[in-house]
Amino acid sequence: MTNQEPEILWKPDTRTIEESNLSTYLNWLEENRDLSFQDYDALWKWSVNNVPAFWESLVDYFEIQFHTPPQNTLSDDPMPRVRWFEGATLNYTEHIFRNKNAENPAIIYLDERHTTTETSWTELEKQVASLAHWLVKAGVKKGDRVAAYLPNIPEATAAMLATAAVGAIWTSTSPDFGADSVIDRFQQTEPKVLIAAARYSYNGKEFDRSEVIEHLKKNLPTVESLIMIDDSSAEKDSVNWSDIMRKNAGQNIPYTYVDFMHPIWILYSSGTTGKPKAITHSQGGILLEHLKYLHFHNDLKPGERYFWFSTTGWMMWNFVQGVLLLGGTIVLYNGSPSYPDLGVLWRLIDSAKIAHFGTSAPFILACKKAGISPKSLAGLNSLRSLSSTGAPLPSEGFQWLKEEVKDPLWTISMSGGTDLCTAFVGGVPAVPVYLGEIQRACLGASVDAFNERGEPLRNEEGEMVLTKPMPSMPVFFWGDESFEKYTESYFEMFPNIWRHGDWLTITDRKTLIISGRSDATLNRNGIRIGTAEIYRVIDQISQVEESLIVNIEKKNGEHFMPLFVKMRKGQEFNQNVEEQINTGLRKAYSPRHVPDTIIAVNDIPFTLSGKKMEAPVKKILMGIPPEKAVNLGSMRNPESVTEFVTLGEGRLKEILKSN
Repeated sequence: MTNQEPEILWKPDTRTIEESNLSTYLNWLEENRDLSFQDYDALWKWSVNNVPAFWESLVDYFEIQFHTPPQNTLSDDPMPRVRWFEGATLNYTEHIFRNKNAENPAIIYLDERHTTTETSWTELEKQVASLAHWLVKAGVKKGDRVAAYLPNIPEATAAMLATAAVGAIWTSTSPDFGADSVIDRFQQTEPKVLIAAARYSYNGKEFDRSEVIEHLKKNLPTVESLIMIDDSSAEKDSVNWSDIMRKNAGQNIPYTYVDFMHPIWILYSSGTTGKPKAITHSQGGILLEHLKYLHFHNDLKPGERYFWFSTTGWMMWNFVQGVLLLGGTIVLYNGSPSYPDLGVLWRLIDSAKIAHFGTSAPFILACKKAGISPKSLAGLNSLRSLSSTGAPLPSEGFQWLKEEVKDPLWTISMSGGTDLCTAFVGGVPAVPVYLGEIQRACLGASVDAFNERGEPLRNEEGEMVLTKPMPSMPVFFWGDESFEKYTESYFEMFPNIWRHGDWLTITDRKTLIISGRSDATLNRNGIRIGTAEIYRVIDQISQVEESLIVNIEKKNGEHFMPLFVKMRKGQEFNQNVEEQINTGLRKAYSPRHVPDTIIAVNDIPFTLSGKKMEAPVKKILMGIPPEKAVNLGSMRNPESVTEFVTLGEGRLKEILKSN
């Protein structure tokens, strides 16, 4: 697959390279560090072989404002106990407002009613200052937690920035999370303040979350204050957002300067198999990392408009806030990506003049399956890059973007995760985009592919690892003072090496191919099969809407690999569909890719962030009680689990009983 060079979909011209932020940095290194690099790959090699020097250069290049200087750049401790810029103090929010200007809005906001509002830098600063003063008056101190149960609205951005401004710690979930799922997260982190909205709209419907908020109040005993965004909310003992804005107006932001590694926010793992891990990131680490990725790897310019479809419950929401660090404009969309139709976000590119558009691989494939042509729906003239994450983007997705969106188009397939709140493989404006491949590992990200013995692989699939630390690695998991859960999560397979849990191939061209999660890999009779390979074939079969595959290893050494398919409306599963699937898998890959059986189901289980739940389904089929196999509150469609329980107890019981 990697020996034959695939098609080049996009190649930067000389002007694009010369005007890129990356070239500006290369010139800066030559002038200020007497360092010269012939190309991106040479620069990357220096950045991972000289870790302290690279990150020190970013501190100077981005003119990071330390209020006390660091004693050193990087401690000698092994991961995950490494310390960055010890002794340095700063404030993330202060760096945001270094970019305030009157030429461009800070935020452009749209919802399903197609109401567009703009928030100026001046207005955003006023909101942040007002809430920050209220937080101080309410007794919120450095290190206290502020939790939010909010849709993707401008107030959420203002609230996060105010929280960081006073040295408190932000944590959020979106209102589509069930009450118990929110409690599982927030109970761990014990917030002092809860900010919520009683209503949100999705797919043309309005949802009232008043009962959920009441349930949260009863089950979060540490919450001393409840702030309601909705002016008409009837929540008892709550403070109204508008009142806070009015009563605390006209003041400057009261900044609290914190250590470089002081927490900025707490994100959560998906929580599909138990209580979510509370992943805690630092103000300084996030500041440096988001500046690095957005400036160099997305080539974001001041005033450019940047969009990513997300909710406040996904790390991409946190990532997007970093656009403000570079003077860009955030475009927020609050609603469904398919209401009133799948063209809504593509038309948004024109109406909001979006330069950088971010989405997920499943959304791209859904648009492809639906047969829409974005270039016929909108001009897309402002679009400069399109980024995709959330799942591996297959070659068919790249091809569809070229044919139906824009040609040429800088297509950035990127991968990282909640763990680091960034991508460590992604875009580079100075190298080509090859069909089905990620351009490069990011600067400062020492990415490799290891076999089970910890040996590097090339042109061969292995475990994705990071061999050197990055500043945005978690400082700890909340409540995990011994680093036990942290170590178990990333460092058990290879001591002092971060194992990420993806299958990765690094080609001779330095490009990368991610073929799925290694913890959901179909290890069939010793042959490793990435789930993404299976889905890539099935996505070509028009009658099938969604699919999920697992491989169950029996105690007798046999393997059983069932494939579950959800048919499109009006389509039936029959022998013809079964033959299309099996023939397609055999032809595209190998006989080992062909499932042992194909079962039509009513729905495929997904997490709230849109990830297929292979591991929990596998556990349920193996006889693990559903309450132990999956956290229903973290699911988009919890009712779908019942069918798999029934299958495990009925139709598949005889096949699986030898397990």
